[in-house]
Amino acid sequence: MRLTGVRTKRLALSLSFVNASLLVSRMSNMLQAPLLGGMVDTSILQNNVSVLWGNFRLIIFAAFVGNLIGAILTPFAVSIFTKVVKKFDQVQSIPKLILLAFYPSNMIKVAKAFKLPSRNSLKGISLKGIPTLFLWLNLIMVSIYAIGVLCSLMAGALIPTYRVTATQLSGIVNGIATILFTLMVDPIAAHITDQTARGERKEADVRSVVFYIVLGRVVGTLILSQILFVPGAHYIKLVTLFVKGVFLQ
Repeated sequence: MRLTGVRTKRLALSLSFVNASLLVSRMSNMLQAPLLGGMVDTSILQNNVSVLWGNFRLIIFAAFVGNLIGAILTPFAVSIFTKVVKKFDQVQSIPKLILLAFYPSNMIKVAKAFKLPSRNSLKGISLKGIPTLFLWLNLIMVSIYAIGVLCSLMAGALIPTYRVTATQLSGIVNGIATILFTLMVDPIAAHITDQTARGERKEADVRSVVFYIVLGRVVGTLILSQILFVPGAHYIKLVTLFVKGVFLQ
């Protein structure tokens, strides 16, 4: 959306489309949550909690696959959203845009616009002008976000008597990622985007930011999330036991 905003010169409008696009992931989370809960409850009833370690690692790997597909589709998504933002100037209605998307002629146009990353997509990608700290913090942030809920569910399975408390503590993991995103990651990305929109930077700088943000998601969920999963689950377990101790005093 940042890259779309720079190309269309409609940055605020482009960023407003983020919430619309996130409806897909939010709906996925709504469907996934009860399935994860059922998985935990079943393993506890069957006295087979250890199986969750492997199952949750597979779920983290699935997140990596999703991010990899997202990375591959990024140029296509930018192209489509660029057209969508321009079309919004005409219809000025999200429901109308959604309706237009299902017109057969428009669906054919979308299919014809499909493209995979090419060498031109990577042209101009560089670390120059991008803070190294920003890249590392983005990597850590996305890795933590991927496992926050899974860590709390795993902790609840380890201490089933207090699993409700444990599942409510996912925020102590995700909170770290939220702080990093709010204070360190998003402002830097927004600053670079604004500079580009004002003509103080080249579009290649925003493409570089987008590239490394997406790369951070892929690498983070493939490696760092898997590494942090076990300590994260035990961290929430310890906090849960601390909370239990407070009420038993």
